[in-house]
Amino acid sequence: MELDNHVWKGPAHRGSIVRVDYRTTGPEDEYIHKYVNVYVPYGYDADKPYNILYLMHGGGGNPDTWLDSTMVKNVLDQSFDWERCKPFLVAFPSFYLGPSHDHRTNGVNGEWEYAQVMHFMKEFEEDVMPAVESRFHTCAAHATLEGFKASREHRAFGGFSMGSVTTWEVMMNHLDKVSVFLPISGDVWRFGRFGGSEKCAETARLMADTVKGFGMTAADFRIYAGTGTEDIAYPNMFPMLEEMKKYPEVFAYDEDATKGNFHYAIEEGAKHNYWEVYQWVWRYLPYFWG
Repeated sequence: MELDNHVWKGPAHRGSIVRVDYRTTGPEDEYIHKYVNVYVPYGYDADKPYNILYLMHGGGGNPDTWLDSTMVKNVLDQSFDWERCKPFLVAFPSFYLGPSHDHRTNGVNGEWEYAQVMHFMKEFEEDVMPAVESRFHTCAAHATLEGFKASREHRAFGGFSMGSVTTWEVMMNHLDKVSVFLPISGDVWRFGRFGGSEKCAETARLMADTVKGFGMTAADFRIYAGTGTEDIAYPNMFPMLEEMKKYPEVFAYDEDATKGNFHYAIEEGAKHNYWEVYQWVWRYLPYFWG
């Protein structure tokens, strides 16, 4: 999976980053001003519809994290420049309601972090998607709930660490608006921070039942997951992924990413950092939309 060295030399054509500001509400119905960074591919044509990927940072991050800490923009530029896949939009939001550093001075509060993720579920539907997809030409005919549902096959969501936790929740809350998922190094926290290992059977069953509750099967969505053997998320994520194989009607696992709808790969020796993560992005981008 290692990227070729020439990738680091930079692509011939580069996309741009546009900041989209929006207003959301906090748990006390207070107004909060936030923003999303949007990667706009080189040659973007506002008259044409584009697929869109929402990519969430890990714990302690913000909308700038993917652009500051990784070479993900270079990966996107190069993927499109080499025609590995057709150009699409990438939005970088944040699940935090305020600056993440305000809450991490005394360590990580997992319960609080997860509460932020769950609050983001409402924000994603009501504020983030409308702000981004009214600004740029996606495949949604209009930036409304009905428009998002009608264009779900052209929308993906992914993330690293707590962003992966967010990704699983987006799948369980917004499967009717998103059809492709890229969870990297993070499990489902419905049964606690270690639910992926301690409650893997219950977690997999919940996910399967949730998919069925949407009236969907393995033909209606795709998952591309990854982590490393030295990753702190591995002990919780791997048992959950294995358990999901027991529900082939909704999670049709196949090592071949062109078959089935559920794929994951475990990278030997890979650790919990963005250096490893952008390689997962590079690996799976071509499969999102053919």
